[in-house]
Amino acid sequence: MKVAVYSTHTFERSFMEQANDAKHELLFLKPRLSAITVNLAQGCQAVSIFVGDDASRPVLEALSEIGVQFLALRSTGYNHVDLKAAAMLQMRVARVTEYSPYAVAEHSVALMLALNRKLIKAHARVRELNFSLDGLVGFDMHRKTVGIIGLGKIGKVVATILRGFGCEILVSDPLPDYHFALHLKIKYTDVDTLCTQSDIISLHAPLTEQTRYLINAERISKMKKGVMLINTSRGALVNTKDVIQGLKTGQIGSLGLDVYEEEQNLFFEDHSEEILQDDVIARLLTFQNVLITSHQAFLTDTALQNIARTTIYNLKCFEQGVVGVNELNEMM
Repeated sequence: MKVAVYSTHTFERSFMEQANDAKHELLFLKPRLSAITVNLAQGCQAVSIFVGDDASRPVLEALSEIGVQFLALRSTGYNHVDLKAAAMLQMRVARVTEYSPYAVAEHSVALMLALNRKLIKAHARVRELNFSLDGLVGFDMHRKTVGIIGLGKIGKVVATILRGFGCEILVSDPLPDYHFALHLKIKYTDVDTLCTQSDIISLHAPLTEQTRYLINAERISKMKKGVMLINTSRGALVNTKDVIQGLKTGQIGSLGLDVYEEEQNLFFEDHSEEILQDDVIARLLTFQNVLITSHQAFLTDTALQNIARTTIYNLKCFEQGVVGVNELNEMM
């Protein structure tokens, strides 16, 4: 089966080729899927897309017109896919339900530690032979209260790691796992209470209409002065302009982002020779207490192997006419 693999990155190609083992004819494409690049999938029964690709109704309709019947996501999130349009077009969609919760969880904690102990600033100083410790004071993670919004697989790993540091854990999730909470001695609460009591807040919720701008000016005003905010989930969980205002007033003491709500035309590409056109992220980059990574939390060899293997499995299910365990429907 011929498959167009959009948004192919150098770091993933070898993993895809190894998992595929010549089972399918993979057409690796560097461009993102969009209305402009649809025709690159001409002659393909299936396409594989990444988080920055456009799978809106017009794009799916254009894909359907050229014979594409299957959409294989190389991601867990699917907020960039119009599932209702896919169902109407009888186009099946499958995702990678899990690749490595440890990868994202560990990156989340790495952001916390780097911000707390000011590692980026310290490293830059030492490179300039400045060995002063002034301005590098952090805090003990031990006994600090960490609020985790979203206790799925990633959130649970984050909670487990932070309990190892001796942190007190507050959690907000619409589907409580009381057995896990009892085992780890963590407390469930609502989002607003979590915001008022947490020294660190880490976001691990999916992006839905209910969670969009979950962190906004009102909730920021309820947070502890100097709170640390971490987002490795989806950019639009936070209202970035409100967060910038929180940084300016000192209400937010430090910010760690691996995702950004306008990352689609920015992340995963080298813009070092260009003039940055995004004024919002340009403002974020002026703060010394902000650490941004470009959606790399998932980027471990284990995760890439699992993404590739699951993607090839999903393609196999479609080719054999089997409804795989990873398929999505319009009700999700």
